[in-house]
Amino acid sequence: MRDKIKMLSTGKTQAGKATGTFRTTTKNKKKTTEKLKMKHYDPRAYNEKTGKNGKHVLFEETKI
Repeated sequence: MRDKIKMLSTGKTQAGKATGTFRTTTKNKKKTTEKLKMKHYDPRAYNEKTGKNGKHVLFEETKI
């Protein structure tokens, strides 16, 4: 059975606070027992190299 999960961004704003950006997806809990971690684009995450917002960061599974 595929269950819905919430993926929360680990990106930070320029002030150092969490962006709060999340995505939803599904996963098969019988086959994937560990928590998911995937890289996705976060439009609110601060990119130090360019000095602008928008960066690919790690999204981790949390409770929905």
